[in-house]
Amino acid sequence: MRKIIESTLISLDGVVNDPGSWALDYFNDEFLTEAFELLQGCDAMLMGRGTYEDLSWRWPGQKGDFADAINGIRKYVFSSKLQRTEWNNSVVVDGDVVAEVRKLKEESGGDLVVFGHGMLSHTLLEHGLLDRLRFAVHPIVVGQPLGPFVENPKTPLTLVSTHARRSGVVVLNYTVQNASSSTA
Repeated sequence: MRKIIESTLISLDGVVNDPGSWALDYFNDEFLTEAFELLQGCDAMLMGRGTYEDLSWRWPGQKGDFADAINGIRKYVFSSKLQRTEWNNSVVVDGDVVAEVRKLKEESGGDLVVFGHGMLSHTLLEHGLLDRLRFAVHPIVVGQPLGPFVENPKTPLTLVSTHARRSGVVVLNYTVQNASSSTA
């Protein structure tokens, strides 16, 4: 069964929303190399409408290994409002998120990746569908309530690894203890 890996940028004060307004100074070669390596082990991305809208204007036309990988990978956009997609290899999934994600997990192939933490991630956590959480904790206090983790289900995690980037970003990798390994 394929795993779902969430990779989220987070500030020291817990902000996960709108990383384009506070994390861009940390988008360096080290960040791009790690993001590319993550995508190399994945066959598809899962995202909600907000993440799709944020990434779909940013990456088409960009150059480099990561840009090629993110533009080329299959993208499933879970949205009841978005009617069509323009970004290469994107498809809108409008229906039962949990059932659709379970089907994707059961397919053969590489892992699935989610960038960011929004309503889709909340739903995946609630139903035990996220297998791994990867937090890149940025050395910045945003100081604004742009969207910290709120109303997520209590989710025990097991620390698997940590490392610090030269920029001061600390990457924490966890497995989700209650992740379902079956479709039950």
